[in-house]
Amino acid sequence: MNLRDLDYICAVAEHKHFGRAAESCHVSQPTLSGQIKKLEEQLGVTLFERSHKGIRVTDIGSEIILIAQEARDAAKRIKAVAASAQDPLAGNLSLGLIPTIAPYLIPMFVGQMAQKLPKLAITYREDITDRLNESLLSGELDAAILATPPEEDSLTSIPLYSEPFWLIFPEDHELHELDEASMSDVKQDDVLLLTEGHCFRDQALSICRPAQRPGRQSLRATSLETLINLVATGQGVTLVPALAMRGSWSSDLGLDSRKLTDKSAARQIYLTYRKRFPRAEVLRALAELIQTGLPSHVDIGEG
Repeated sequence: MNLRDLDYICAVAEHKHFGRAAESCHVSQPTLSGQIKKLEEQLGVTLFERSHKGIRVTDIGSEIILIAQEARDAAKRIKAVAASAQDPLAGNLSLGLIPTIAPYLIPMFVGQMAQKLPKLAITYREDITDRLNESLLSGELDAAILATPPEEDSLTSIPLYSEPFWLIFPEDHELHELDEASMSDVKQDDVLLLTEGHCFRDQALSICRPAQRPGRQSLRATSLETLINLVATGQGVTLVPALAMRGSWSSDLGLDSRKLTDKSAARQIYLTYRKRFPRAEVLRALAELIQTGLPSHVDIGEG
């Protein structure tokens, strides 16, 4: 038994298909199938039930694959520890970001990467909070930039910054007459929000008046850019985080904005990672790089 065998059985368990598993492992299907058959014979158990209906992981297979995943994660940590001993700021890093952060934050620091961290290669992945947390816990991601604190005991974080929320509305909207605005100034059915699954939706709802509910239920926006364009067509108003205020829409779409005065109208952003992650030094360096490039209208660290 070797790590390659563990890669093979984990791939089959994930894809439920020998062909796709072989493709993901960059080997031929006969090679993968034959090696798994040898492993089953060596262990004296059946890991997968094969039938014309597909592949099912057996009960004992599920237990073994769980251990295999832990072993693969341990092997990755061994390699990472060895690499960090040579140069802790070098190598590859997989970084997840939620959609309401990624398009606004990445351009602020990626240009400095070559100068400040020239030996670090970052792979970016944009996804919603729940899936990023799952990928962190499984070891698929090294770190993630999230707008919620870690909820699992195995995770920890570095507070990056706190950013206030702004209210966006058409220039001819009645809110234009106000020098400052709070959610109490907004009509109950006027607020457009992201679809469920986005933490920014929950954060926006948390500062709405108790009786307020998101209106326009027929709208199912999955990005801030979509919401902003809907507001530009007169569909309502919306909230955006401070970093999004730097977008080109602020001058091109005939929109106006006010920083919300509600005390809870802000969110804390974290760089989250596993406590066992062996390259915490590179994450601290990345956090410092990100904070250096932030604009003045956000608070560095914990707000």
